[in-house]
Amino acid sequence: MPALPSCLLEPLWDQFAALLPARGEFAAGHPLGCHRRRIDDRTVFEHVMLALVHGSGYERISTPGCSDRTIRRRVKEWAEQGIAERVHALALEAYDRMIGLGLDEISVDGCITKAPSGGEKAGRSPVDRGKLGLKRSVASDACGVPLGIVSDGANRHDSPLLEPTLEATKEQVGALPETVTVNLDCGYDSAKSRAVIGESGFTAEIARKGLPAPIQAGKRWVVERTHSWMNNYGKLRRSTERSGKVVDLYLYLAATLVTLRMLIRRSTKRFRWDGRPTTRRLK
Repeated sequence: MPALPSCLLEPLWDQFAALLPARGEFAAGHPLGCHRRRIDDRTVFEHVMLALVHGSGYERISTPGCSDRTIRRRVKEWAEQGIAERVHALALEAYDRMIGLGLDEISVDGCITKAPSGGEKAGRSPVDRGKLGLKRSVASDACGVPLGIVSDGANRHDSPLLEPTLEATKEQVGALPETVTVNLDCGYDSAKSRAVIGESGFTAEIARKGLPAPIQAGKRWVVERTHSWMNNYGKLRRSTERSGKVVDLYLYLAATLVTLRMLIRRSTKRFRWDGRPTTRRLK
């Protein structure tokens, strides 16, 4: 049973496979000139998708044709190559070309999830009795498409993550428009956040501390919805990865799937193509 519908899995794999370096069927540097056949990248990729969607350990999703050690080695290799970030950038490019990104309104917010295994991106969570947690800071466009992602410990405040999140957004989508409004909640109500926005040449809509949130929700609710979509993936709700690069790999894979899902949903009302999904729910 595939973890994702084919309308999401196949386009993701096509772009992912195109970025993988060419590898032979056998290890070229083996001293005897032969070795066990290398597990196919597609097989490992499907196991990685299972881990992302269900959040299961590699031992639980391993099969006789793909061991947990193979999954760990390949995930580490892909994370060091930065393939997930490049695939996400390609998905954003396709979305911008077919639908159009709303870059004039950007919303940024953080989300805290569990990280019981610790690691490079784990910290004491202030909302979970000091247990280890992970914070991700996400920037989204006017419709909630995830643009840039930064991960850090759960004990890190949102405000210092604003600048690296905007920088990650520029790396993923390129140059931003001259007039950009950044929508933020009251956690960014500080002189440092306003200085970062001013140095970037943007304008800011920041909620004031002490006022009820529903009254001043504004346009930043879309990034909270994006966090909800990303929390549908078990690997993000409960991260067990200790390597910071592997954590970012799964974050950007989830962001790519969110982008592809939004692209398909909005394209079905504008375009026709063979194999167009008929269901309105793409899980």
